[in-house]
Amino acid sequence: GSQTNGSVIRPAAFCGVVGFKPTHGLIPRTGALLLSRTLDHVGVFARTVEDVALLAAILVGFDEEDPDTRPIARPPLAAVAASEPPLPPRLAFVRSPVWERAESETREAFTELVEALGEAVAEVELGASFARAVEMHRTIMEVEMAHNLHRDYEKGGDQLSAALRTLIERGRGYAAVDYAAAVAGVPSLNGALDPVFDEFDAIVTPSAPGEAPHGLTSTGDPIFCTLWTYLGTPAVTLPLLRSPAGMPLGVQLVGRRDGDARLLRTARWLVETLGSARRRRGQKGTAAGRADSRRTRKRKSS
Repeated sequence: GSQTNGSVIRPAAFCGVVGFKPTHGLIPRTGALLLSRTLDHVGVFARTVEDVALLAAILVGFDEEDPDTRPIARPPLAAVAASEPPLPPRLAFVRSPVWERAESETREAFTELVEALGEAVAEVELGASFARAVEMHRTIMEVEMAHNLHRDYEKGGDQLSAALRTLIERGRGYAAVDYAAAVAGVPSLNGALDPVFDEFDAIVTPSAPGEAPHGLTSTGDPIFCTLWTYLGTPAVTLPLLRSPAGMPLGVQLVGRRDGDARLLRTARWLVETLGSARRRRGQKGTAAGRADSRRTRKRKSS
C-alpha cells in the first residue's frame, strides 16, 4: 500500500493485521501515483512482523527513477527482525500533541498496556516544537498534491470529489515561505527526537483514535499517523488490543529514521512479550492482563 498521511498504519490497525511503513525513500515508489514526493511512502501488510519484514526486505533498494532512494546496502530486515535483542528493549510511551483525539476506549486500553509493560516503558512528553507538525504536514501535502494533480484539476475538475477539489484549491493558495518552512521542519524535528531514540528502542503510541468507523462514508481519522509520516520515520502497527466491542485497536511503534530493522525486532519482541504475559496470567484483557499499577516516569524532549 501507500501512505501519504495514514493509509498503511490506519487500515492495518482497523483490520487487525500488521502494517509497516518504512523510512521515507526505503522502498521505491516508481510507478505509483505521485501525490507528494516529500510524504509518499510505500508500505506493506501481513499477518505477522516476520512476514512484513520478509516482504519489505524484497522491496527495498535503490531505483534511479525515485530520487529519494539511495544507493546503500539493503538493510537485513528479515534477519534482524527474527533475532533476539541484545538487551530487553525499552519503550517511550508518547501521547503526542493529538492525544485529545483518542477515543475513550483507546485511552483505557493504552493505560492497561503501559501498566502491563511496567518498567519496560516510560512516558515521554514531546516538546512544544512538535505542536505544529500536523499543520506543517498539511501544508506540504496540499501544496504538492495541488502541483502533482494540476492537470486533473484543470482538465476534469468537475469530475473530482468536492473534498479533493477543496484540498487542491487550498494547496494553490499557500505562500512559498510557509511551504519552505514546513519542509525545513522535517530534519529539525527528527533531530529533536534523537535524545528519545538514544534512550529508547522505539516510541509506542496509538495507530488510530479508535476502532474502525461504521459504514462507508469515512475511512477513519489518520491523525495518529500524521506526525510520523511527516518525519519520514519507520512505523509498524501491531494488532495487540481490542475495544469493548471486540474490534481491533492498533499499537503503533515508531523508530529512528533508518532504524527499520531494529524497529521490527522490537515489534516482534513486544508481540512475544505480551503473548507470554497473557499465557502466564490466563487472561484475555485488552492489554496483557492487568499488571500491578506502576507510575510511569515522564521525560521531555526538546
